[in-house]
Formats: sequence, C-alpha cells, structure tokens
Amino acid sequence: MSGGASLGLRPSGSYGSLPPQQQQQPGGCHSSPSPAPSVSPPVAARKPAKMSLGGAGGGGGGGPRVFARICKLAGRRQRMLLLLLVAVAVAFCFLFSSLVSKDEDASPGVETMLVFSDHVRSFVNPVWTSSGRSVAQRDSLTANGLGTGSQMERQSDSSQKQVQGLIRSFPPAVVLNHHPCENFSLSPPPIDRKRTGPRPCPVCYLPVEQALAMRPAQPSTSPVLQSLNYMSKENLVSKDSNGGSLFGGYPSLEERDKSYDIKDLMIVHCGFVRGTIPGLNTGFDIDEADRSEMQQCQRTVVASAIFGNYDILQQPENISESSKDTVCFFMFLDEETEAALKNSTTIDHTKRIGLWRVVVVRNLPYSDARRNGKVPKLLLHRLFPNVRYSIWIDGKLKLVRDPYQVLERFLWRKNVSFAISRHYRRFDVFEEAEANKAGGKYDNASIDYQIEFYKREGLTHYSSAKLPITSDVPEGCVIIREHIPITNLFTCLWFNEVDRFTSRDQLSFSTVRDKIRSRVNWTADMFLDCERRDFVVQSYHRELLEQRQATLRSRPPLWPPMVQIQPRKMLPDNAAKEPGKASSAKKLPGKRTRDKKSSSKRSHRTKVIGGKEAIQL
Repeated sequence: MSGGASLGLRPSGSYGSLPPQQQQQPGGCHSSPSPAPSVSPPVAARKPAKMSLGGAGGGGGGGPRVFARICKLAGRRQRMLLLLLVAVAVAFCFLFSSLVSKDEDASPGVETMLVFSDHVRSFVNPVWTSSGRSVAQRDSLTANGLGTGSQMERQSDSSQKQVQGLIRSFPPAVVLNHHPCENFSLSPPPIDRKRTGPRPCPVCYLPVEQALAMRPAQPSTSPVLQSLNYMSKENLVSKDSNGGSLFGGYPSLEERDKSYDIKDLMIVHCGFVRGTIPGLNTGFDIDEADRSEMQQCQRTVVASAIFGNYDILQQPENISESSKDTVCFFMFLDEETEAALKNSTTIDHTKRIGLWRVVVVRNLPYSDARRNGKVPKLLLHRLFPNVRYSIWIDGKLKLVRDPYQVLERFLWRKNVSFAISRHYRRFDVFEEAEANKAGGKYDNASIDYQIEFYKREGLTHYSSAKLPITSDVPEGCVIIREHIPITNLFTCLWFNEVDRFTSRDQLSFSTVRDKIRSRVNWTADMFLDCERRDFVVQSYHRELLEQRQATLRSRPPLWPPMVQIQPRKMLPDNAAKEPGKASSAKKLPGKRTRDKKSSSKRSHRTKVIGGKEAIQL
C-alpha cells in the first residue's frame, strides 16, 4: 500500500472500543461503515513515518496525510468550523469565476452600454419588455441596426462599423449601471419664513449631455390614431350662438361629439380653418419670412407669447451651447407689444431679442388678448409642423433650466408624451370655477354656463376614485409634449373647448382628457407644481406690477420711529437773579461742584459800564 503503508496500521486496540469495520481510515476524519473483510493475520505495528506539509516521504499522498493529521489533533468543533470555512471559500471562488466568465462572454454592443438594473428600469421607464429594453428603445435600436445577440451576428461588416461609430458618438456619461437620479427622493420645499406661498422643491436633472443622449431615436407610439388632418372651409356661417368663432370654424355639437370617436384616420377642427397654411390669411397671420423660419425648425422648440403688452419679456437662463445651437426659441407678439418693446429694447435685423426669435402676429382672431394667447399655446404643432418636441411657457415666466434637461426629466424618463403641472392648491373643477369667479377672471355667467354644460355630460367632483389621476385642475402655464397624433388631437380638442366656452383652459382640461382616456390607452401626465417652479421663475403681469409700483409710490415713506432727545437747556448767567424764573431742569448731584465753581468764576467777570471795566466781587 502506498498511502496506508506509509502511515502504518495501528492495532485494533488503539481505536478504543470501535469495531474493526468502523475504525478510522487514513484518508479522512470519518468513513462510512462497510462490511468487514476476511480477517487477516495481524501485522506488527510500525512507527508511523514523519509527516510534512510538503508531503515528503509520502509521494503523492502528502495532502491526505496533512488533512488526517489535522483531523487527529483538532477537536470535533474545530473540524466542523474548518469544513465550514472550506465550503465558504469554495462557494466564493465559484461565484467569482462565474462573474468573470460572464463579463468576458458579454458582447460590447449597445445593450451592455445602456444596461440598467430592474429597479432603475421601473423608476426611469415603467414600460419595459421582458428582454430588458423599453418598447420604444427596442424598436428604435432595431430600426437603426443596433440589435443585439443573433441580430448582431447576422449584420454585415459595414453595419457593424456603423454601430461602433454610433456607440463612440454617445457621451461617456451614458455608460451607466444606475441612473444618477435612482436614489433621489422628493423632499418638500425648504422652509422660508419670508415666503409662505407655493415654492419650488428640489428636482434631480441629468447633465445636458446625458439628457440629450437619453432622447429616444423614434417617436412614441400613438394609440389607435395614426394620421390626423385638419378641417379647412370657406364661407363659414355660424349655426350655433355658442359655436365658437370664425377662426375655429364654428364646429357644431354633433361635430364636437364625433371628434372624440377616435379612429386611425381623423379630420377635426383645429383653428386656422379659413386656409390650408396656418398663418396665411387664416387669422393669426404671420409674415412669410417668419413662417419660413418656423418651417425650418426641425427638432425642439421653446415658445411663448405676449399679447396686449400684458407681460414683461423674460430671457431664458442657464441654457447650454448645445441647446442654443439646436433648440428654437420663438416669442409671439402683437403689434401693440412690439411697439412697447421698441421703446425699451433693440430688435436687431435678425428679429431677435437675446435668445428669442420675435414673430409679430397680425389680424388677431380675438379681441381678448388672453384668448389670442391660447392659439400658440395649444396649436404649436400647427405652427411648427416639423418639430418633434415643444415646451410652452407663459409670457410671465422665465426658463432657468436647459430644455433637454426638462424634456428628459418630465417626458423621456417617465416614457410619456404629454406633461403638465397640476395646480398647487385646487384639484376640483368646481372649486376652480368658483375661484375664477371670485377673482374676476372671466364673466361669471359664462363660467356657470360652461360648468353646467359639463355637468350634463357627466362631470363630477374630483375624488380618490379617479386615481391614478391625481388632479382635474392643471397649472396650465407650462406644457411639455411630444408632437404625435394623439397629443395633437388632445390639444386641438382642448383648443375647441376654449374657443366655444371661456378662455379659462383650466376648466376644460379634465373634460377633454377624460373623454380621450375613456376611448384609448392614453392620458396626460401631471407632475407637482413645486417641480414646475424649479425650472421656471414666475413674475407678475405687467398690469399688476405697475399697480404695485404705483401703490408703493403713493404711500408716504415709512420712516423708522425717531427718539427725540431734548438738549440740556443752557441758562444765562443771571438766570438765578431774575425773579419769577425758576429752572425746571433738575441738576445732577455730580455737577453741583462744577456749578459752584462756575458761579465762583462768574463772580470775577468784568462788566463794561460806560466804557470802563468794573470788577464784580
């Protein structure tokens, strides 16, 4: 025996009372019982050879000899602990080797570049396929030759070079395992004792380069509706006293109801009805040079408007160079506002004021400046037919975040196509109507007529039964959207309600949204008002600002209360000698000595009498 002979055989008595078939074997700590072999003649015991860690004298059996020696010297608990440590070490090595082999086998494609954990997927984009990529991104990558797995193997050499070039064009920051905002938790606005009203709250934005890299390659899917066309008529005649305006085309109630019957191909009223080219003899007319530049805007537009000289023009801030080169900034003005701006601001030959490209609108469709402002606010897809994304901000607001950061945060990260902030205080349309009447925002009778009309159609008070819808009242001064057929339909129908009823678009928003939502799987996403206040700064309307300034000028200056300190009265030298005059001021005890000294000095003063000096003693 090679191994057993080197260790020697102990007599049966050396293992105590154990039977021969259960005696400990030299190769391990315990052995399983086996049938006893035939009894062999006893062999003389020999002194066991020395054991070394290197296995000297044992040939290839050095390892088992060391292990047997350890088992002999260690107790039962130590042996169990040793086995446990060995098992843990083996498991750790197995896991480590499997991870290393997985990383080596992974292909360097786009899939590994844009890998996200399951938790981040649900946070960044709630619509993910079983393959680990969102539907929109998977389709867009396939369309651009960025498939993975077997598709990558089947690609030609030229397509692989194209993929590698596109991968290299991604900013380095997009190679992420976790979204930078994954662990961000929304916190309430910071406490400000000087400002008790609504305030901004912290919002997590990506850097501009990362935000731009997250832009989907393909447009979002429009449910059911695939092609949307717009009504164009001549010789329009109003058939209903409450049927809207000439600019809107006087849609009847029957046409209004049909516009909510969503199909794959639709034709609806959407303003500019008197012509086929918006802004060309349709009302809300725009010069040809301006229309040409609006046609050339291809990607993203930030738009605003000031009519009736109602607001003070605000310049965007914190805009990146990338956005300055690729994002269009358009400001719509009427002639009254243009004349007022020329008195205080210089408009250069390119019709620009800072970042804003100024567009002067003529032949306005409404006499109400606020209603005229709803045309660019809700019909940007008609004015900019080649634009994919738009951000609308009211004229009283100043944009203080980069447009790509806003789009990534409120559209791309949540995989939505329309986002608007909800009102910071009111959630119910009925409460909003009463607040509008109390604030004198519009004619009370018109507001009551609109609410009663919606009640007959089924409008109810907001409650938790409408969840996941969080509010029926938007703060409509900011609209972030992607221009796809379903969002274009929504804003068209929303504009038709503003054209037919009051210009208070907060009252009609939920009605249009809920009608569309009941027919297709789409809704408008509503984010917190404090988040909106983080990327836009709100100022007063010009009229309110001038009223406040006039009020401050008319008020008397509020000087701080002054403490009148009466000076000490200086009595004449002969005041004590004049009868009937007594000093009302009390003399301080500490100055009596000084007074006495001064009186003693006055007793030696000289007086001039008749040109001669006399000395008083």
